[in-house]
Amino acid sequence: MHHAAVLLAGFVGLSLSHSHVTNFVIDGNSYEGFNPRLMTPKILTAWGTSVNNDGWVSTESYGKPNIVCHINATNAHAHAPVAAGDTIGFQWQGWPESHHGPVLTYLAYCGRESGSCEAADKTKLNFFAIDRVGLVDPKINATSFATAWGIWASDILIQNNATWTAQIPPKIVPGHYVLRHEIIALHYARYLGQGAQHYPQCFNIEVVGGGADKPLGILGMDLYQPAEEGLVYDISSRLLGHTRFPAQQFTLVPQHSCPKLVYL
Repeated sequence: MHHAAVLLAGFVGLSLSHSHVTNFVIDGNSYEGFNPRLMTPKILTAWGTSVNNDGWVSTESYGKPNIVCHINATNAHAHAPVAAGDTIGFQWQGWPESHHGPVLTYLAYCGRESGSCEAADKTKLNFFAIDRVGLVDPKINATSFATAWGIWASDILIQNNATWTAQIPPKIVPGHYVLRHEIIALHYARYLGQGAQHYPQCFNIEVVGGGADKPLGILGMDLYQPAEEGLVYDISSRLLGHTRFPAQQFTLVPQHSCPKLVYL
């Protein structure tokens, strides 16, 4: 089957329901994501939400609890161990080609004690970025039928079977963290009253090993601001330029964190 047919089929299936992380992988071990369609979810490392259609969090939630880990998010009741310096692979349930935008991954420190994140107040968690990729190349498109100019992180995610990897910083303080992984869709960002669409997913992890790095971060509710550069971006413009990431000063991102490009 041609790439175009594969992507078109994915778009049709996602036109009414967008996506969520079905599972994530650490050192060969797979952990289930929260499935919003299951009535009785298992004990998971993934935070739950009240959204049953894989929808988004709107700009109206900036400064409010829903932007942290999705709408009415509830703490996970377990955590996954990961060694500092290891990578985590996120598997999304597909992604619509038209929803171009950045992919970002954050951490928020809960504490050294087991259960710290299971009992954490999401409105008091301070997040810092460990991986962020936005507009990768403004001069070429990912496909011949692209709906926006340039190659975006979301295009790379699609090309890699709707997967994304992020590295846990090798010198991070060991302990329990909320891992926040997110795609931001910018296809309506230029329209007043609509704006960017956020798809945050949260998980509990325990980092072992590591070092002494402990960034301060920023409250999850304050990660994004209305009219912030990077969130009111016209992706239909041919004059695209690299843009500043939200909360860019709160980061612990390696210099070469951009994934390898694969052009269709």
